[in-house]
Amino acid sequence: MELAQKLDSYGKPAWIALTVLGFMAWWPLGLAILAYSIGSGRMFCSGRRGFGRWQEEGAEAFRSFGGRFGRGFQSSGNRAFDEYREETLRRLEEEQKDFRSFLDRLRQAKDKAEFDQFMADRRNRPAPVPESAEPQS
Repeated sequence: MELAQKLDSYGKPAWIALTVLGFMAWWPLGLAILAYSIGSGRMFCSGRRGFGRWQEEGAEAFRSFGGRFGRGFQSSGNRAFDEYREETLRRLEEEQKDFRSFLDRLRQAKDKAEFDQFMADRRNRPAPVPESAEPQS
């Protein structure tokens, strides 16, 4: 554990260097060092489990995204803008729904065309000649 404390004093670059050296020496050793450094929280931001401020910022951005994912948008303070934003999002969701239905119809038409081609090829192929119908000499 004395080595771990010494590496902690140098920071995360020391742990990364040790991991790389471990992989260069013998890959299971590098893998063990990587597992230890991740498991102990040494590879995450601010020395604690989780992604630190990036995790918090991402979670806040996700919460404020709103719509069907969260509690909705927070008011910007401008009522006209809020109404415009809601109308635009409603229109975009409707366009997305229409586009998905268009893609479904397109896929269905393609599948039908491929199936019709298969059936036409199958009808037009020559009938197999039975082996017992060979002329006898």
